[in-house]
Amino acid sequence: MHRNNRQEDRYLKTRNILNTIFVVGAVIGMGIYFWGNRTVGTIVILVSMAIKMVECVLRFMK
Repeated sequence: MHRNNRQEDRYLKTRNILNTIFVVGAVIGMGIYFWGNRTVGTIVILVSMAIKMVECVLRFMK
């Protein structure tokens, strides 16, 4: 009982974009945290984590 491949790929492109934003945001946030303002770095990392949570919701919706 396999699902239709189209249904599985429904959010694939959106999830890939969100994952890319998460990774870039996390790296930038860590750079800001360690070499700049810790508060701003923490906020950037938390926003990146929120984007990752949205991606996880899309993954479970398929």
